[in-house]
Amino acid sequence: MNVAGREIEVPDGQLPDRMGIEIIDWTPERMVATMPVAGNLQPYGLLHGGASCVLAETLGSVAAAVHAGPERAALGLELSATHHRAARSGSVTAVCTPLHAGNTIATYEVVISDEEGRRVCTVRLTCLIRGAPPG
Repeated sequence: MNVAGREIEVPDGQLPDRMGIEIIDWTPERMVATMPVAGNLQPYGLLHGGASCVLAETLGSVAAAVHAGPERAALGLELSATHHRAARSGSVTAVCTPLHAGNTIATYEVVISDEEGRRVCTVRLTCLIRGAPPG
C-alpha cells in the first residue's frame, strides 16, 4: 500500500485486504479509509464491532507508521472503542486524526461514520514507536 509516497507493506490476503479496507486520502493532519459493511457483519446483521476496531487500528497504525518514518516501526499499544449506532448496509468511512504525534508514542482519534454521515463508532488508538522494525 502506498501512502504519501511511502510503501507500507500489507501483503495481499491479510486482514485489511480481506475486510475490504481502502485508504482513500492522506495528509499529515488526517487519514481517511472506507470499508464495506457487507461481509463484516455480526449474527444480527449489523456491522461487527470488531470490524470497526480493525478498521480503526489499520488506519491509526498506518498513520503512526507514516509518522514514525521508514527506519522505525509503530506498534499498537492500546485501543478503546465506543459503538454509538449500528450500520446495516453500504460502507463506513473512518477519519483518523492525531491527538499526539511524539517521538515514542502516537495517539489517534478515529471517527467511523455511515453513508448518511452519522457517527457509528469513536476509537482512540495509541501506538508505540520503536527505533527499528521488530524481528
